[in-house]
Amino acid sequence: MELDSIDRRILRELQKTGRISNADLAEKINLSASACHRRVQRLESEGFIKDYVALLDTRKLGRPSTIFVEITLSGQADEVLEAFEREVAKVPDVLECHLMAGTADYILKVVAADTEDFAQIHRRYLARLPGVAQMQSSFALRTVFKTTALPV
Repeated sequence: MELDSIDRRILRELQKTGRISNADLAEKINLSASACHRRVQRLESEGFIKDYVALLDTRKLGRPSTIFVEITLSGQADEVLEAFEREVAKVPDVLECHLMAGTADYILKVVAADTEDFAQIHRRYLARLPGVAQMQSSFALRTVFKTTALPV
């Protein structure tokens, strides 16, 4: 399916305000409510809209620290990669895990209350991940820019 300009406007609006009513969305993009609803349903069924979520405030939830952890594994065999990926997905404090090209094999985005909390996460989970040869952690001092919106 090819996206036209109306589809793109719908996606941009929904990325900004996922809880917008269909009537308000239709008005913003200059469509009838029924035509807008059909397009949103099609975008959902075609997989362009994957899900709807609430974005939570890390500070209010007591997890203001973001730590990026670079992980180098002991090997590149499929079994090593699969074992690592299976176990890292179980760590509740890891928000993202990316397989990398470059010096590190993986980079994780971890949230914690503070350095002491991260030390606990490190001891309890990260240090026990299978196949890890080396780990380097970097604390973000301040978030300058953050978005979940993709360019459409």
